Amino acid sequence: MPVEPFVSEDEQTANAAKLHAEAAKALAEADKFKAEAAASRQQAKTEKAHTVEAELKAKVAEEADAARRASDEFHHVYRFDGEVGPGSVKACVSKLTEWHRLDPGCQIEVIFSSPGGSIFDGMELFDFIVELGERGHETVTGGVGMAASMAGILVQAGKTRYLSTEAWLLIHRASFLTFGSTYEVEDMVELIKRIEKRITQIFVSRSGGKLTTQKVHKNWNRKDWWISSDESLDLGLIDEIRGQVAD
Repeated sequence: MPVEPFVSEDEQTANAAKLHAEAAKALAEADKFKAEAAASRQQAKTEKAHTVEAELKAKVAEEADAARRASDEFHHVYRFDGEVGPGSVKACVSKLTEWHRLDPGCQIEVIFSSPGGSIFDGMELFDFIVELGERGHETVTGGVGMAASMAGILVQAGKTRYLSTEAWLLIHRASFLTFGSTYEVEDMVELIKRIEKRITQIFVSRSGGKLTTQKVHKNWNRKDWWISSDESLDLGLIDEIRGQVAD
């Protein structure tokens, strides 16, 4: 039998220490690899989370942009609901002014659904819409539900005018609540007559010759003159009817 070489105790101890060190190194490297693998997995999860978050943000932004592009604001459409008065006219003029400054020459549409209201405030808005048209904007005025009294006059301000199929236009004489002395009442009556003359001129001029002063006065004397969309078109008070169902 071959004789194994003699190994001293010190050599055995050194060899054992070497093996132990190598084993410890191997374990340390294994732990390092495990840590790196765990870090890599965590990074992958983080990157995935960031990707999902970015996709969600992009989707939200896309939906918000789509909603913006579909909005009345984007298309410069103003819905004038309720009475014509200082507050409602101020809000409308402010928004139309903003669109005029941000997008000169753009189409601007004002849709009235209103029982009417203040003549003086309404005439301020009337002149403003007309001026926008003179400054190059394609102004569109429409009525839905009802465009009554002052609102009916305001519909006449646009270059293009329309009513929805079931909308009604109301024309009647101007009215004010008057108190005071006889001469104060007489002054107010004179003012009303002058205002009615201007109102009549608006309707006659915008009708393209289909209305006369006599016809307006005949129909509004002592009564409210309700005019359907079809009648408004026939009388030249609108240019088109919208909302009709196609055959």
